[in-house]
Amino acid sequence: MSDKKKKTLTPTQKEYQLFAKVREPKRPLLMNCLRAFIAGGTICALGQAITLFYTTFFDFTERTAGDPTVATLILIGALLTGFGVYDRIAQWAGAGTAVPVTGFANAIASAAIEHRSEGFVLGVGSNMFKLAGPVIVFGVVAAFFIGIIHYLITNLGG
Repeated sequence: MSDKKKKTLTPTQKEYQLFAKVREPKRPLLMNCLRAFIAGGTICALGQAITLFYTTFFDFTERTAGDPTVATLILIGALLTGFGVYDRIAQWAGAGTAVPVTGFANAIASAAIEHRSEGFVLGVGSNMFKLAGPVIVFGVVAAFFIGIIHYLITNLGG
């Protein structure tokens, strides 16, 4: 909390903040970082193994194997969310499961599951992109501006 807000608190509010701060459980920051590192690294290693699988057993190059690898990771993330496993992994691993592809699949699948009782159109269809929609929009907008900057630098600047 900023110092400006602390000045406007009543003595009772300040006393409560002190009370709550003393009783707040300490967060194991180092352990959380280690778990996130292990989970995120495992997901990325799985993605690399899937890429190797596609390049070894199918007619993909390293460059073209990226698309089926991403699709496979999204499928795995959605299935694990549907079976309730991804949430357990996310509770243990924290931010490690926020790897963009699987985290994206989890966000869409969990919203779809949560709103399925409202129907397919108004429940699933309208709510599954509430969280992922802004990510997609800002990703596309950022890519557009980066593309313009890249074009200007390469064609006009040198």
